[in-house]
Amino acid sequence: MLHHISLGVRDLALAAAFYDAALGALAYRRVFEDDTAIGYGVNDDEDILCLKLRSDASPPGSGFHLAFTARSRAAVDQFHAAALAIGGSDNGAPGLRPDYGNNYYAAFLIDPDGHHIEVVTKTAA
Repeated sequence: MLHHISLGVRDLALAAAFYDAALGALAYRRVFEDDTAIGYGVNDDEDILCLKLRSDASPPGSGFHLAFTARSRAAVDQFHAAALAIGGSDNGAPGLRPDYGNNYYAAFLIDPDGHHIEVVTKTAA
C-alpha cells in the first residue's frame, strides 16, 4: 500500500545518526543520500523511509506514530537501546503489550525531531 514515508528533520546529521543506529538493528541501511535527504531500506535507490532536511520541520500531531516491524524481541531491544544511545527519548520500554495481543512485544521512542516511533514484533519468545 505505501511506497515510502518521508519525515522532515531539522538536523540531518543527527537524524541520520539516530536512524542509522536504530534501523541497523532491523537490518535496514542507507540506500541513498544527498545534501538534503537520506533514504533507508534494503535495496539501493529503493527507500522505505526518507529523511528530508527542512528548517521548519515539526512532527505530526497527536495520535500519529510510525511503527517498524522487528523480526524478534531481541531486535526490538536492540533498536530501543541503539536509539536511546543516539539521543532518542524513551516513550515506553521494550515489553509485552497484552492489550494489543498475546505476543505483541514493542518499544516506543521519540526521535530527536519529536517524531513518535514504535518498533514491534508479534513473534513468540
